[in-house]
Amino acid sequence: MRSRLVSTSVVFTILLALSPTAQAAVSDISATQISLPIVKSGEVPRFKRVVALADGAAEIVAALGYKSILVGRDIASTMPELKNIPIDESAMQVSPEAVLAQHPDLILIDSNTSPATALKTLSSAKIPIVKVPSAFTLADIYAKESLIAKTLGVPKAGKALMAQVSALRAPKTGIKVAFLYMRGTASIYLIGGAGSGADSILQADGFTDVGAAHLKNPFNALTAEELITLQPDVLLLMTKGLASVGGINGLVQIPGIAETPAGKHKRVVTVDDSLLLSFGPRTVPMAKALRPLLIAASKL
Repeated sequence: MRSRLVSTSVVFTILLALSPTAQAAVSDISATQISLPIVKSGEVPRFKRVVALADGAAEIVAALGYKSILVGRDIASTMPELKNIPIDESAMQVSPEAVLAQHPDLILIDSNTSPATALKTLSSAKIPIVKVPSAFTLADIYAKESLIAKTLGVPKAGKALMAQVSALRAPKTGIKVAFLYMRGTASIYLIGGAGSGADSILQADGFTDVGAAHLKNPFNALTAEELITLQPDVLLLMTKGLASVGGINGLVQIPGIAETPAGKHKRVVTVDDSLLLSFGPRTVPMAKALRPLLIAASKL
């Protein structure tokens, strides 16, 4: 009897190991995995002490090859390469005292830089302030990198960095991907549509963003009916978004998920929340790392 039980257990273990669902595991791209691509042009920038408060501006300055001129950054620029650069914000708001203490000769801001009183104080100090455009798609990266390179007076470096974006064109795979934006603790469940930002990355990577192909809004309420209609092969989420719904096992409990090929086989890929839609220099290496993971997930 014991021998039969052992044999049955062994057979069950083998069958379980061969099951596609059992083998399914979430592939994740963490922020620490993606290094900053740095170009070197040999140009001498026209500024020597830059405070980059615009979202992602510090990353671009460093990627252009001029990390040495950064003397201050925004609180969201947390990548390891910038850890020694002082943060000139507190609770997402600029501290004019901290900025002025760095004695900058250039300040980079964007539409989200606040409060207005801090900007007024900085402006009265007669320090050059340049407003950087926000980026929400791959195409937007060009304008952002171009302006910062032009401001620093390093056009060759800017051209080299922007070339990385234009080179991101992969062959079509025929694989259907749906980008889900989730914050389970806040009961937010959305499907990315046209203009979500993820659609531009998936398109460049050679995938079909089924949400973008059928939904007009950048983000749309997730419904079982919509998911079942879209029938994605793979689901793309942010790392914390998946965790907020209880991981992959919690995800497939959401109505409609299990009725898709992606949900049935637990084909899920995640990317760090601070990285997926950052649209800066690391977007290109992130997209290159994402492509093989989505292809592998589609085969589970």
